[in-house]
Amino acid sequence: MTDETPERKLDHIKTCLEKDVEARFGTTGFEDIELVHQASPEIDLEEIELSSSFFGKKLDAPVIVSPMTGGHERGREINVNLARGAQELNVGLAVGSQRAGIENPNLEETYKVREEAPDILLLGNLGVPQLNQDYGPEKVEKAIEMIDADGLGLHFNPLQEAIQPEGETNFEGTLEKVSDIISQIKDPIYLKETGAGITASLASEFVRAGAEAIDVSGLGGTSWAGVETVREKSTTRAGEVFWDWGLPTSVSTAEVSETVNIPVISSGGIRSGLDAAKAMALGAELVGVGLPLFRVSVEGQNAVIEWLEEFIQEIRIAMFLTGSRNIEELQETSLIIKGDTRERFVSRGLDLEKYER
Repeated sequence: MTDETPERKLDHIKTCLEKDVEARFGTTGFEDIELVHQASPEIDLEEIELSSSFFGKKLDAPVIVSPMTGGHERGREINVNLARGAQELNVGLAVGSQRAGIENPNLEETYKVREEAPDILLLGNLGVPQLNQDYGPEKVEKAIEMIDADGLGLHFNPLQEAIQPEGETNFEGTLEKVSDIISQIKDPIYLKETGAGITASLASEFVRAGAEAIDVSGLGGTSWAGVETVREKSTTRAGEVFWDWGLPTSVSTAEVSETVNIPVISSGGIRSGLDAAKAMALGAELVGVGLPLFRVSVEGQNAVIEWLEEFIQEIRIAMFLTGSRNIEELQETSLIIKGDTRERFVSRGLDLEKYER
């Protein structure tokens, strides 16, 4: 690792905090999806059960704070505030890519939040491009041990790497390498995208590789092509051309959930508890939220807690208005799918009758 890596991490933090880096025209598709209202839900709002679990850890709500940062002192401040908020409400937290901490022990502290959040589901994070270099099982284990994690996500980010000037674009043989590493790691490993979605066919490959969960991380939220374009003040067209590249989160969530029998996390542009409820009605067991919490985290842990409380209450209200007592019932509730998203469902071979029930 060069000295450029911590500076790149700081660039990413500043860019995500200060610039418009979300998808411009590509959307999650949730705007075309409606939950069907039940005028007499026949349940008590206060008795709705939101608890879930992941990798053996109980969660009081089906929410994970998506990985965003680390590798710079500014990142530690953000991670601490996120961890304290997650501890207060007992939801999950994933740290940003730990490559910087692996290669420079002085940066390990920017990821370490277990003392701040002793009870939460805490997830590590590494990028698969490093697996095609010199990262073997020992470094994956080191990342888990570094933060006393309950598991680790390996992220696929070919779009970002292709746009980033320093990008590592050798993805040849990646799935075989991932499978080999997972087979040698005792802790649970999940596989995820970083804002461009996952198809059903690739999800099946992930299962064969040994993934214990999949985070679809679809189009509609943070665009890492956009982040790299803004960060570099690029004069080339590639970042602009591919800013909205990817499979919308709603479509990716549905097709992956239909395909695999392991937990599916829906993330990428989920901005409200209503979005989250729609994602779970499409089959997700958990939802991930990144940029909104990243931005409020600089205001302190109380801002994180307040944002999460409102988000969780929105999930609860959506469940109440559909007569869903728990997440399992929400996954069986009726949907109306319209417009461009409906066309995408059809073109991807998804069973509309399954969701319209």
